[in-house]
Amino acid sequence: MTAVWKKTAALTLDAAPFAIRAERASDVVAREALLDASFGEGRHARTCQRLRDGRLPAEGLAFSAVHEGRLVGTVRLWHVSAGGIPALVLGPLAVDAACRSLGVGAALMEHALAAAKARGHGAVILRGDPAYYARFGFSAGKTGELALPGPFERERLLAVELREGVLDDAFGMIVATGDKARRPRARAAGKARKLFTQAA
Repeated sequence: MTAVWKKTAALTLDAAPFAIRAERASDVVAREALLDASFGEGRHARTCQRLRDGRLPAEGLAFSAVHEGRLVGTVRLWHVSAGGIPALVLGPLAVDAACRSLGVGAALMEHALAAAKARGHGAVILRGDPAYYARFGFSAGKTGELALPGPFERERLLAVELREGVLDDAFGMIVATGDKARRPRARAAGKARKLFTQAA
Protein backbone atom coordinates (compact mmCIF):
# COMPACT_ATOMS: atom_id res chain seq x y z
CA MET A 1 0.00 0.00 0.00
CA THR A 2 1.23 3.47 -0.87
CA ALA A 3 1.98 5.43 2.28
CA VAL A 4 0.34 8.78 2.79
CA TRP A 5 3.07 11.40 2.94
CA LYS A 6 3.94 12.83 6.33
CA LYS A 7 6.66 15.37 6.87
CA THR A 8 9.72 13.85 8.47
CA ALA A 9 11.87 15.43 11.17
CA ALA A 10 11.87 19.20 10.87
CA LEU A 11 14.54 20.54 8.57
CA THR A 12 16.38 23.40 10.23
CA LEU A 13 16.75 25.46 7.07
CA ASP A 14 17.53 28.55 9.11
CA ALA A 15 20.79 26.91 10.12
CA ALA A 16 21.41 25.10 6.82
CA PRO A 17 24.17 26.33 4.51
CA PHE A 18 21.63 26.74 1.70
CA ALA A 19 18.23 28.28 1.13
CA ILE A 20 15.20 26.99 -0.78
CA ARG A 21 13.05 29.49 -2.62
CA ALA A 22 10.64 29.72 -5.52
CA GLU A 23 12.32 29.42 -8.88
CA ARG A 24 12.99 32.73 -10.64
CA ALA A 25 13.35 33.56 -14.32
CA SER A 26 16.99 34.40 -13.60
CA ASP A 27 17.56 30.77 -12.51
CA VAL A 28 16.86 29.24 -15.92
CA VAL A 29 20.38 29.26 -17.37
CA ALA A 30 21.94 27.86 -14.17
CA ARG A 31 19.12 25.31 -13.82
CA GLU A 32 19.59 24.01 -17.34
CA ALA A 33 23.36 23.77 -16.85
CA LEU A 34 22.82 21.82 -13.62
CA LEU A 35 20.39 19.43 -15.32
CA ASP A 36 22.81 18.87 -18.20
CA ALA A 37 25.62 18.12 -15.74
CA SER A 38 23.41 15.77 -13.71
CA PHE A 39 21.66 13.83 -16.47
CA GLY A 40 23.70 14.39 -19.63
CA GLU A 41 22.75 15.69 -23.04
CA GLY A 42 20.31 12.81 -23.57
CA ARG A 43 18.03 13.96 -20.76
CA HIS A 44 15.50 15.41 -23.21
CA ALA A 45 14.90 11.94 -24.64
CA ARG A 46 13.87 10.46 -21.27
CA THR A 47 10.34 9.08 -21.02
CA CYS A 48 9.19 11.47 -18.27
CA GLN A 49 10.38 14.42 -20.33
CA ARG A 50 7.37 13.78 -22.58
CA LEU A 51 5.17 14.84 -19.68
CA ARG A 52 7.05 18.14 -19.40
CA ASP A 53 7.75 19.12 -23.00
CA GLY A 54 5.87 22.25 -23.97
CA ARG A 55 4.26 22.57 -20.52
CA LEU A 56 4.62 24.90 -17.58
CA PRO A 57 5.29 23.56 -14.08
CA ALA A 58 2.36 23.51 -11.69
CA GLU A 59 1.78 26.94 -10.19
CA GLY A 60 3.93 27.61 -7.16
CA LEU A 61 5.71 24.24 -7.40
CA ALA A 62 9.09 25.04 -8.94
CA PHE A 63 11.92 25.45 -6.45
CA SER A 64 15.60 26.30 -6.39
CA ALA A 65 18.22 25.65 -3.73
CA VAL A 66 20.85 28.36 -3.41
CA HIS A 67 24.24 28.08 -1.67
CA GLU A 68 26.56 31.07 -1.36
CA GLY A 69 24.63 32.91 -4.05
CA ARG A 70 24.78 30.02 -6.52
CA LEU A 71 21.99 27.71 -7.66
CA VAL A 72 22.86 24.20 -6.44
CA GLY A 73 19.54 22.37 -6.62
CA THR A 74 16.29 22.28 -8.53
CA VAL A 75 12.98 20.46 -8.45
CA ARG A 76 9.69 21.09 -10.24
CA LEU A 77 6.27 19.43 -10.28
CA TRP A 78 3.92 19.12 -13.24
CA HIS A 79 0.19 18.53 -13.69
CA VAL A 80 -0.77 15.13 -15.08
CA SER A 81 -3.75 12.83 -15.33
CA ALA A 82 -3.01 9.41 -13.86
CA GLY A 83 -5.59 7.39 -15.72
CA GLY A 84 -8.13 10.17 -15.23
CA ILE A 85 -7.09 11.08 -11.69
CA PRO A 86 -5.46 14.53 -11.26
CA ALA A 87 -1.93 14.19 -9.91
CA LEU A 88 1.53 15.70 -10.11
CA VAL A 89 4.73 14.33 -11.61
CA LEU A 90 7.91 15.34 -9.78
CA GLY A 91 11.15 15.90 -11.56
CA PRO A 92 13.76 16.24 -12.41
CA LEU A 93 15.39 16.57 -9.00
CA ALA A 94 19.02 17.62 -9.35
CA VAL A 95 21.72 18.73 -6.93
CA ASP A 96 25.19 20.05 -7.69
CA ALA A 97 27.73 17.28 -7.09
CA ALA A 98 29.75 19.47 -4.74
CA CYS A 99 26.73 20.01 -2.47
CA ARG A 100 25.17 16.56 -2.24
CA SER A 101 26.46 16.01 1.29
CA LEU A 102 24.55 19.05 2.56
CA GLY A 103 21.10 17.44 2.42
CA VAL A 104 19.91 19.65 -0.44
CA GLY A 105 18.04 16.87 -2.24
CA ALA A 106 16.09 15.77 0.84
CA ALA A 107 15.26 19.37 1.71
CA LEU A 108 13.98 20.05 -1.80
CA MET A 109 11.83 16.92 -1.68
CA GLU A 110 10.30 17.76 1.69
CA HIS A 111 9.71 21.36 0.64
CA ALA A 112 8.09 20.37 -2.65
CA LEU A 113 5.81 17.75 -1.10
CA ALA A 114 4.73 20.09 1.70
CA ALA A 115 3.96 22.82 -0.85
CA ALA A 116 2.00 20.41 -3.05
CA LYS A 117 -0.07 19.23 -0.09
CA ALA A 118 -0.71 22.80 1.05
CA ARG A 119 -2.04 23.61 -2.42
CA GLY A 120 -4.52 20.75 -2.20
CA HIS A 121 -2.92 18.24 -4.55
CA GLY A 122 -3.72 14.59 -3.92
CA ALA A 123 -0.74 12.59 -5.17
CA VAL A 124 2.78 12.86 -6.57
CA ILE A 125 4.26 10.40 -9.06
CA LEU A 126 7.85 10.02 -10.21
CA ARG A 127 10.22 7.66 -11.95
CA GLY A 128 13.25 7.01 -9.80
CA ASP A 129 15.27 4.89 -7.41
CA PRO A 130 12.89 3.08 -5.00
CA ALA A 131 15.51 2.91 -2.24
CA TYR A 132 16.12 6.67 -2.28
CA TYR A 133 12.52 7.83 -2.57
CA ALA A 134 11.11 5.40 -0.01
CA ARG A 135 12.22 7.78 2.76
CA PHE A 136 9.67 10.28 1.44
CA GLY A 137 6.86 7.71 1.34
CA PHE A 138 7.11 6.77 -2.34
CA SER A 139 6.46 3.19 -3.45
CA ALA A 140 5.14 1.24 -6.43
CA GLY A 141 2.13 0.12 -4.38
CA LYS A 142 -0.43 2.05 -6.43
CA THR A 143 1.29 2.47 -9.78
CA GLY A 144 0.95 -1.12 -10.98
CA GLU A 145 -1.93 -0.26 -13.31
CA LEU A 146 -0.40 2.99 -14.57
CA ALA A 147 1.86 3.50 -17.59
CA LEU A 148 4.17 6.18 -18.93
CA PRO A 149 4.23 7.35 -22.58
CA GLY A 150 7.43 5.48 -23.37
CA PRO A 151 9.73 2.78 -22.02
CA PHE A 152 10.13 2.57 -18.24
CA GLU A 153 10.99 0.09 -15.53
CA ARG A 154 7.84 -0.93 -13.66
CA GLU A 155 9.59 -1.01 -10.25
CA ARG A 156 10.82 2.59 -10.73
CA LEU A 157 7.37 4.10 -11.29
CA LEU A 158 6.58 5.36 -7.79
CA ALA A 159 3.90 7.42 -6.09
CA VAL A 160 2.99 8.91 -2.75
CA GLU A 161 -0.49 10.01 -1.73
CA LEU A 162 -0.99 13.40 -0.14
CA ARG A 163 -4.62 12.44 0.53
CA GLU A 164 -5.28 8.86 1.51
CA GLY A 165 -6.92 6.70 -1.16
CA VAL A 166 -6.67 9.19 -4.01
CA LEU A 167 -4.88 6.67 -6.25
CA ASP A 168 -7.02 3.66 -5.32
CA ASP A 169 -8.61 3.47 -8.79
CA ALA A 170 -5.69 4.78 -10.82
CA PHE A 171 -5.53 2.89 -14.10
CA GLY A 172 -4.18 3.71 -17.54
CA MET A 173 -1.76 6.11 -19.17
CA ILE A 174 -0.21 9.06 -17.35
CA VAL A 175 -0.63 12.09 -19.59
CA ALA A 176 0.35 15.74 -19.31
CA THR A 177 -2.41 18.20 -18.44
CA GLY A 178 -0.51 21.32 -17.41
CA ASP A 179 -0.75 24.71 -19.05
CA LYS A 180 1.12 24.93 -22.31
CA ALA A 181 4.25 27.03 -22.33
CA ARG A 182 4.21 30.11 -24.49
CA ARG A 183 6.69 30.45 -27.31
CA PRO A 184 7.81 34.08 -27.17
CA ARG A 185 10.16 33.78 -30.14
CA ALA A 186 7.42 32.54 -32.44
CA ARG A 187 5.04 35.19 -31.15
CA ALA A 188 7.60 37.93 -31.65
CA ALA A 189 8.28 36.68 -35.16
CA GLY A 190 4.56 36.76 -35.91
CA LYS A 191 4.30 40.35 -34.69
CA ALA A 192 7.28 41.32 -36.81
CA ARG A 193 5.67 39.79 -39.89
CA LYS A 194 2.42 41.62 -39.16
CA LEU A 195 4.20 44.95 -38.79
CA PHE A 196 6.14 44.34 -41.99
CA THR A 197 2.90 43.57 -43.85
CA GLN A 198 1.23 46.69 -42.48
CA ALA A 199 4.24 48.80 -43.41
CA ALA A 200 4.24 47.39 -46.91
